[in-house]
Formats: sequence, C-alpha cells, structure tokens
Amino acid sequence: MTPLTFPQALQHVTDLAQTKLPETLQSRLAEALTLVQTGHVWLDEDGHTASVHSRSQADVWHTVNGTCSCADAHYQAPDGLCAHRLAVGLWRRASELCLHPAPSTPIDVTPTALPAGPVLGLPEAPASVNVRLCISGHDVQWTLRDSDETRLATRLDALLARYPQEPPQSHSPGQPTPEGWCLRHATQMKLNHGKDGSTWYSHKTDQGWCKGKGGAA
Repeated sequence: MTPLTFPQALQHVTDLAQTKLPETLQSRLAEALTLVQTGHVWLDEDGHTASVHSRSQADVWHTVNGTCSCADAHYQAPDGLCAHRLAVGLWRRASELCLHPAPSTPIDVTPTALPAGPVLGLPEAPASVNVRLCISGHDVQWTLRDSDETRLATRLDALLARYPQEPPQSHSPGQPTPEGWCLRHATQMKLNHGKDGSTWYSHKTDQGWCKGKGGAA
C-alpha cells in the first residue's frame, strides 16, 4: 500500500471519528481538525504532554495529557472530550496511520481511545519566546509559541502591555537617600507588612529577595 501523506491520514481518521463519535462531539471534532491543520498542536519536552492553542484566546495554550486544562473539558464536553483533546487524538492516530498503513486493521477512534496511544515527535514551533514576568508578586516564566513570527511579536507586545514593569528609580550621589532605597542595586524597594504588625522593605533579584542591608534574604 502506498504510504499516506499526513493530510490524507488526518482526513481518513477524521472521517472515521465522525462515524464513531456522538452528535454532541461533532462540532468539537470539526474544531479539532482545524487545530491540527493549522499547526496548533505541539508536543512538550516530556514527550507525552501536548500543548494545544486556545480557540478563543490568542496568548493561551492548553495542556493536554489524558485531560485538558480548558474549562470546556471540565464542565461541558461529554467525557471531557473538548476540541483540544480530540485534536491530540486525531494527530496521534493520523501519525500512526502514516507510519503503519494497515487498512485491514480498524483504527480505534472511540472516546476512550483517542487520548491514548504512543506520542510521536512533533516539530518545534517555528517561533517561540520565553518571558520572565512579575505577576502579583510571583516570578513567572511565560512561553509563547506560534507558527508566524509577526503574529508572535504582536502577542508578545500584548502580554508585556498587560504586565508592565515599573521603571527603576534613580538616585543621585549626594542627595538624601529615600526611605526604602536599596543602595546595593540602586532601586526603590517595596514596603511589606507582616501579620505581627512588623514592616520591612525588600525587592526581588536574580539571587533572591534583597532587603538592602548587605545581602539577599
């Protein structure tokens, strides 16, 4: 048998899934097909977990590993089979069919089978960027992936605009040092309040929290 191309295998698996899955999942199946066709399914570094692009939020990727992190999987989708989980299932089954074409062996596309099966290597995202942000006092690393660098740059601009960083304040030599000013790093520190009524100034550095008194704490 002539090996199938991935688009051919994907369409074949989707056609089978349409005959196997209930009517309540047909619209999600169509959305899943679009997600795979547009390159919005990516394998994470562990080789088992997949990241699937949100259908409604440009800067959100959902984690899929037997379950999905989206709200639809938890609250509405039958058996938790949201479009993201179905997309991963379609990609896996189409990849298997490309490597092992066997028309005499039925391809299992039932809800319990779609999330399972070996995960084959996905190509790296054509464009990606890691950003370290301070969100509500937490140091967060945010990864953006996309198939287009221009679109990725637009998403990055939107993300940075959502969490603007306060510019460091300057201090000229000879001027009185303002309260809470860190002479070691030349920046204004944040005033903190403890449950026991105590207060202190500190700011985050790459080595930890600095209280401006000779070292990080």
